[in-house]
Amino acid sequence: MTLVHLAASAGYSTPPLWRILTKSGYFLGLSGAIGATVTHATTVRPALRAPGNERGDVEVLRRRTALYLAWAGVVLLVSGYFQLAGRVARAGKGMPFGEALTPGNIGDFLGAPAAKGAWVAQGTVYVVQNVLLVLASAALIALFLPRARRRLDALALTALPLSLAVTLVGAVPATAPKNADKTFDLVFDQIHIVSGTVWIGGLAVLAALTTTRGRLSAGAGALWADVWRRFSLVALVCVGAVLTSGLWMSWKHVGGIGQLWTTRYGFFLLVKILLVLAMVTAGGVNQFWLMPRIARARSADATGSLLHLTLRHFPKVVRAEAALGIAVLGVLPFLSGSARSEAGSPQPVTSAGIVTAGAALVLTLAASLYITVRTSDALARRGDVAVA
Repeated sequence: MTLVHLAASAGYSTPPLWRILTKSGYFLGLSGAIGATVTHATTVRPALRAPGNERGDVEVLRRRTALYLAWAGVVLLVSGYFQLAGRVARAGKGMPFGEALTPGNIGDFLGAPAAKGAWVAQGTVYVVQNVLLVLASAALIALFLPRARRRLDALALTALPLSLAVTLVGAVPATAPKNADKTFDLVFDQIHIVSGTVWIGGLAVLAALTTTRGRLSAGAGALWADVWRRFSLVALVCVGAVLTSGLWMSWKHVGGIGQLWTTRYGFFLLVKILLVLAMVTAGGVNQFWLMPRIARARSADATGSLLHLTLRHFPKVVRAEAALGIAVLGVLPFLSGSARSEAGSPQPVTSAGIVTAGAALVLTLAASLYITVRTSDALARRGDVAVA
């Protein structure tokens, strides 16, 4: 089916440019804040605090991390404002986006009374969400100040739960979910967002940190080997969560394989799936090819090979993964509606059998990720794995 035919699909309307930019920008801001703070807490901070690191290397990476987090705060703040204006425009029944940017219209939207049957006004939910967004942004933007950088860990760990709360609070429904399906939708949607932003944002911040290699010592390979090892585990968890939640969302919105190329929603979902699979493939290269060689080089105390692997080969793959992740964010605004509604397929109904099958898939996926880690470790112990 050509794009011309896809454009004529019933039940689908191409989002306006402002919607594409605001939604992609918002998730880019979330990825920057959530991904960078989680990666700092789980990967960078522990690696820098490990014994044996050169003091100069630690200081270089701390400064670059602080600068990245500060800019992430700026992006989150700006993208959050435009996302809020986008909500105003969508609620304004044809209100131009330019008018939605005005404080008066934003104030009217946030102050609107609760709808009938709602436990809280929707505007109140968004007020809380945006207060949290401002606080998270402020904690990160403070890192532009040299004095504040001495408190990098404290500010990053403060911004982490705040930035997570931005998306979690924003998803709180003003009315109680009508059935279990709606509850599952909310839960899996947030799992998908959080795990995806941690994965993409983590890749981006580490790709940025590798650009400091010219200012690092010859012994920085061991430090970066620890960084890649720690982040590989974080990324594996994110992959599992993204795939699990993605399966649920795909089942809810797509009634059959054919709808992936016969509907507009399905077409863009297929593009997203291919991009995610490419990211997983690149991650597989890291896990099965580079990580074992890094482990062997570290074990053999091959300083030159270790530095080459950790700051030459590995970053190339990570940059490719990060670029694919950003492309995924660019596709998100086009995933509106569902392939089922376009094709006239009935909506799915969650049953005990579906839940059981889903649980089995989750266990299978968890087992496969565990096998992935064990296989990578086994390859690292093989004597015939080259170190360069």
